[in-house]
Amino acid sequence: QVQLVESGGGSVQAGGSLRLSCAASGFTDSSYCMGWFRQAPGKGREGVATITADGTSWHADSVKGRFTVSKDNAKNILYLQMNTLRPEDTAMYYCAARRRNTCSMWWFQFDYWGQGTQVTVSS
Repeated sequence: QVQLVESGGGSVQAGGSLRLSCAASGFTDSSYCMGWFRQAPGKGREGVATITADGTSWHADSVKGRFTVSKDNAKNILYLQMNTLRPEDTAMYYCAARRRNTCSMWWFQFDYWGQGTQVTVSS
């Protein structure tokens, strides 16, 4: 059974940095797309960044140049390095896995989810 556990959220001032981690377990093979999504109060869930098994990544335009997705295959950990944070980045951030090697920016195409970690950015 796939399990995803996020950590690293918190409260920071605008311009600050945080690194989110997602510890993954239970995968039967390496052919998964992994992703980070976020949901702010009153808004829908949106894709932030994804990465395929071979390391091909995608970042939403709103975070491009500020956030970087990466993973440690040996430890089965997914990361999201977030720099130059803005108040509009405030949201619950979720780690997700899709049982295909091709990635998607749409949350409903992912099969497994973590419980989320809160990121709050104050101005």
